[in-house]
Amino acid sequence: MPRRRTSIKSTRVNKRKHTRNLKVKVALKKAIKNFQELITKKDASEAKKCLVKVFSQLDKAAKKNVIALGTANRKKSRLMLRLNKSA
Repeated sequence: MPRRRTSIKSTRVNKRKHTRNLKVKVALKKAIKNFQELITKKDASEAKKCLVKVFSQLDKAAKKNVIALGTANRKKSRLMLRLNKSA
């Protein structure tokens, strides 16, 4: 257990940020999995709609520094390649 007041506060803040980041990451993973299921079902129109939502979530996560900007861009690129390959 930390002893200093600043250490106690930083521990508390880190815990809050961790839970917030975890929520964002879990929602992002679910959205990506949903998109990948649509790709395997060959449902291109629904996949395109879903891809827009996934892109939005990736951009928001990168903006909040939950994931790095390069990671978000790489995931967007790879998801777009999968969509184009299936179409």
